[in-house]
Amino acid sequence: MWESASATGRVRDVRLDVAPDPELEPEAAERLLRRLRAELDELDVESVRFAPGAAPPEGAKGADAVTLGAIVVALSAPGGVFTSLIGTVQDWLNRSAARHRVTVTVDGDTIELEAATDAERRALVEAFVRRHSGSGR
Repeated sequence: MWESASATGRVRDVRLDVAPDPELEPEAAERLLRRLRAELDELDVESVRFAPGAAPPEGAKGADAVTLGAIVVALSAPGGVFTSLIGTVQDWLNRSAARHRVTVTVDGDTIELEAATDAERRALVEAFVRRHSGSGR
């Protein structure tokens, strides 16, 4: 089970590899990724950043969506923040009719979120969240 960062000094990184719909123009994919990053930054997390080498130079137009699509979220709070993070990613995916895919990796454990029925996605996400939020360990 997680303890608070103030008690342990432990910060856990969660990596989100975002593969936007391949039919999107690079500029549209970049806007979507930046919007997801901004939504994640609203959560009670330590930091949200593009993975090293993932963000285009300032002012660049038409970034390659493949290189832009890695976001690292640093968490230091107990499992509730992780649950909120996954919920935010799910909401982001559900708001779009496009075929985006997000791979979430925590401590070497990975889950891939994309088009699935609500029940399938919910069951898969609930099991993943239980493994990484301290409930069920």
